[in-house]
Formats: sequence, structure tokens, C-alpha cells
Amino acid sequence: MSTVLRKESLIGIFVVACIVVLILPMPIGLVDFLLMCVIAIAIIIMLNALYSQEALEMSLFPTILLIITMFRIVLSVTTTRLILTRGEAGNVIAFFGQTVAGNNIVVGTILFLIIVLVNFLVITKGSERVAEVTARFTLDAMPGKQMAIDADLNSGIIDEEEAKARRKKIQDESNFYGSMDGAVKFVKGDAIFSIILMFINIIGGIIIGATQMGYSIGDAVDVFFLLSIGDGLVSQMPAVLISFATGLIVTKATLEEDITQAFTKQLFARPMVLLITGGALFIMGFTPLPAMFFMPAGAVLILLGITMRRKETVSNIETEITTDDMEVDELRRPMDEMMNQIDVDPILLCFGYGLIPLVEASQGGDLLERVIMIRRNIAKELGVIIPQIRLLDNIKLSPNQYAVYIKGDEVAGGEIMFDHYMAMNSGYVEEEIDGIETVEPYMGQPALWISESQRERAEALGYTVVDPPAIIATHLTGVIRNHLHELLSRQDVQKRINHVKESHPILVDELIPKYMSIGEVQKVLSKLVREGVSIRDLVTILETLADHAPITRDPDMLTEYVRANLKRAISRKFFSQGANTVITLDPALEQMLTGNIQKTEIGSFVALDQQVSHKIFDSLKREVSKLTSLGVMPIILTSPFVRMYFKQLVDEVAPDLVVLSYGEIDQTAELQSVGMVSVS
Repeated sequence: MSTVLRKESLIGIFVVACIVVLILPMPIGLVDFLLMCVIAIAIIIMLNALYSQEALEMSLFPTILLIITMFRIVLSVTTTRLILTRGEAGNVIAFFGQTVAGNNIVVGTILFLIIVLVNFLVITKGSERVAEVTARFTLDAMPGKQMAIDADLNSGIIDEEEAKARRKKIQDESNFYGSMDGAVKFVKGDAIFSIILMFINIIGGIIIGATQMGYSIGDAVDVFFLLSIGDGLVSQMPAVLISFATGLIVTKATLEEDITQAFTKQLFARPMVLLITGGALFIMGFTPLPAMFFMPAGAVLILLGITMRRKETVSNIETEITTDDMEVDELRRPMDEMMNQIDVDPILLCFGYGLIPLVEASQGGDLLERVIMIRRNIAKELGVIIPQIRLLDNIKLSPNQYAVYIKGDEVAGGEIMFDHYMAMNSGYVEEEIDGIETVEPYMGQPALWISESQRERAEALGYTVVDPPAIIATHLTGVIRNHLHELLSRQDVQKRINHVKESHPILVDELIPKYMSIGEVQKVLSKLVREGVSIRDLVTILETLADHAPITRDPDMLTEYVRANLKRAISRKFFSQGANTVITLDPALEQMLTGNIQKTEIGSFVALDQQVSHKIFDSLKREVSKLTSLGVMPIILTSPFVRMYFKQLVDEVAPDLVVLSYGEIDQTAELQSVGMVSVS
């Protein structure tokens, strides 16, 4: 109990100490130490605001801002007392006045005014406007949010406890942004106060120096002008950092815990923040600043950050090991058990007994780990958590053969030469090498089986050399990507939506089930994944569906709307920096496609004469071959309305062809048309 009371009283003791310091004089060494503390806290506040994921992570920011502003004002009064009574104010202020200002009155004054004006006119003014608008919008939205909660409660979608939690979050947001609107005024007033205080120090110092300390007018100007500028610069350095933090936080409300505990947790919870701050303070110790304060403080923060980082790393590794062990155990289990004849595995990799060493970790195999990485990479790239991949040895296969099954049907397979490597011509081979001719199982590219003794020589000659586990993993990855749209189930979509609902409940409640069912959302996501469009940004996808679902329920049209809103991600995936080559459609062809659209109950499609279709396919093949011969991925660019119909048309001859619309291209992408598909 006594420990808790001591923690709860720290902030109160700090505030009382500020008042005492405001009244009583302090030694110069203590002033240097406190100025260093202000700089460190300002850096910590800025970095916390920078790395925070949302505004509620810094719910105490308005209070922190007020306390730090008071602390800085107390120090400014203390340094003013030292300047006017002793003609000195410590090493920190002297450093800023002599070194930062170049020991030049004019330069120091200009630097100070620039910093103050930037802080006042740019950062603070913008932050004030954002805080004001955000507070107003948050208050205006409160009645609608409350009504939505009441509607969900009455319909039984949520219970009383969840309703209370939502109401409290709305209230917290309102309190936070209302407080931030007022807190920004502290920053604005602080900038004005700094300008006034500097002129007071200059005028008062010159008068006191000339009349009471025996300085000549010129000497008094030199001494007190530089000290006043140094004091102003020291004051403005943390002021600018805090103003910047304010601007960050107003765009990102309260904690039910003791203010001191929350203050400590929110400022010192991230090892990265402590390491950067500690490093900055430690480096400052090599300057004329008092090393006895800066270097030990920096070392302590670095040590604390390293300790916290190690604990985090150990915790993450333990969690990852536990997760990986569970996945590996589930992958190995099918090798020792009979396949259940009733259930169908979404993805099954079967292999002959000769390939068992590639799977068994006890025999040096790493195929299991590669399978786990396949799932992780696809989830990271496309936002789809693919089902568990089961591995099973099958005596019906030849010893070195493997097969991939999707939902019980064999869709791919191949044969491996154990203890050999596959060498493929990369296009830059200087000299051919001897080997057993074969075909790479996924892409169908000619290749050679070579022994391990030939590997280094083959790589030196320009061949791409891969080992058997990599061959199987690459083939498996390609098969999964090609069938990913089939593997995305309603249950998977429901899990993703439940996760989004935790942070965006209003969005999900507005869309589902009022306008769309889970199955309809799943159809849209499957269409996106089928063409290689990532669905990681599910919030944007659901927001687009919520905007357009009241108008149309056609999954094809809704998919096109979503693609347009994901244009930045689509452009980043298919286009590189610099000029990109594309193939366009003849306007006459686009007009023909538009005029032959047939709409039915099951969807829309283009109905063309078979001869016309063949002409389009021939023209397409000619244009595509021009790019493929140069090693460039062909991309077809169409008008937004035509894109999905042209994609449907060419799927039968070129299912992997990338077809994009002008509405899906980010404005930063540079495009160059090198061909045109026509009907002639």
C-alpha cells in the first residue's frame, strides 16, 4: 500500500516542487540538469506520438502537455532570475548562446525568431485547426454513434456490457479531442511567452548590468543579449518538439488508471524510444554540454531499452516457437495417421517414400518449415490466411514423385531426382553444362538435373540452381496462388470481418447484414484474390462496399469499385518506378465490347461472334508476344467499364494475363503504350 501511495503522489510532489522552484533560487548545476531533463522529455513525447498507432495510446497527452509547459515556464523564470542577478545561467544556456548562435548577437536573434515563427505560424497554427475541426466533428457524430449502439442492443447483436464499453469509448474520444482543442492553446501561448521573455531578459539585463553590475553599455549588450538568446533557444528546442508531437497526436481519448502510472507507461513503454533518446543524450555528452548529466542519463536509458528489448525478443521467440511447433505437429500428424475418408483437406501435398527425408527434420529435411513460410508469405502479401497444408506419404506414388491436391482433386505434380539439383538457364549462360534433361514442374521451363559436385560450376556459368525442397515449395506456392480464390471460405471471411469489427464496429454494422451477406462479401474478395489483388486493407474494401452496396448487389461491379479504391496498392504491385510498358485496347474494340454486353440473372457477359473473338485473340497474342520476347510482363490497359468484360473474354486463352483499367492506376505511375489490341 505504501508503495502505491508513493507512486500516486509523485505527480503531486512534482507540481509542488515546481512552485517551490518558482519562488526559491537554484544552483546553476541543478538548472543544467533540469534543462537536460526538459530536452529528454520533449524527445520522448515526440517519439511516442510518432510511434503511437492511435490517439488513445496517448490519452493523457493534454495533461502531459500542461505539466511540461508549466515545468518549462518555471525553468524560464529561474533562468531569467540567474541571468538578471548573476549575469550567467549555466553551461547549457551558454552553449546555445555561444555555439548554436555562433557567439553572434545577430545570428542568434535570427535563429531564435525563425524557430519561434515556424513553431507559432506553421506547426502550432495547423495543429490548432486540426484539433478544433476534429473536436467539432467528434461531438457532432456522438448522437449518431449512440443511436447505432442502441439499435444494435435492441436487435440483440450486442449485449449490455459491450454496449457500455462502446458508449465509454465514444465518451473518451469526445473528452480527448475536446481537451486537445484547448491544449493546443498552451503551445500557442508558450510561443508568444518565449518572445516576450527574451526581450524582457535583454532589456532588463542591459539595465541591470549597466547600473548595478558595473558593465559598460556595450559589455552589457554582449553578455545579456547572448544569454537571453541562449535561454530562448534552449526554451524553443523542446517547444518545437512538443508542438510537433501535438500536431501528430491530434490526428490519431482516456485511461482508467492512476495518472502517474499511465504517464510512466505511455512514455517509457517502448524500447526503441528509450534507445533513441538515450543515444541522443549520450552523444550530447561529447559536446561542451555537461557530460556528467547527459552521458549517465543516456547510458541508463540505453541500458533500460536494451533490457526491455531483450525481454520482448525472448517473449516473441517463445510465442513464435510455440506457434511453429503447433503447426509442425499438425503437419507431421498426417504422415503417421490414415487419411480420414470423409473429410476433404483444402490443401494436401502427397509424396513418395523416397522424398520422406525432405520432410523429416530428423533427417535434415526442411520442407515443413518451407510450407509454414509459404502460408506466412501469402498471408502477408495477399491478406489471405490459407488453410492448413497437410503432408502425407502415399505408397501409390513412385518413390520420387509428389502431387498437390486442392479439395480432394489432384491439380499438379512432379518428380524429383533425390540428391540432385535442378539447373535452369537464366538467359545469361556463358557455357552449357552436362546434365539430365528435364522440365521445371511449375513453369514448364527446360532444365537439367545435375549432381552436387556440379553446382558451383553451374552457378558460375550463369545457371539458376535450386534444390529439391525449393522445387516442391515453388510449385506448391504457385498452385496455391492459382487456387487461392477457391480456398477463401465464408468462415475465413467471417474471421477477418470479426477482427476488423474490433476497431471499426460501425463500418461492419452498417454493411453486414443490412446490405450484404458474408457470402456476397466473400465473392468480392475471391474475385480480387483471383487477379492477385491483396485484400489486406479490408477496411478500405468494406468502406467501398458500404458506399456502393445500397446501389448495386452485382459482385462484378462491386469488385470494380473496390479495385478503383485500391489503385495505389495495385499500381505498386504491377508497376515499378520509371516508365512502364502497357498494351491498350482500340477504342473501336472497346465500343464493340460495350455494345455486346448481355445481362442475365446470374451476371453480365460479352456475347461476340466466334470469328470476332478469334480475331481479338490473335491480335492479343501478337501484342503480348512482343513484350514476352523482351522479358517484360504484358499488362493490358482498358477503360474502367470495359475491364471486367475484357478480362472475362480473354480468360479462356490467357487466364494469367493482367488486365487493369485507367481508374486503377495511381497518378505517380509512368506508363508508355507499346501496342494496341484491335478487332481488325
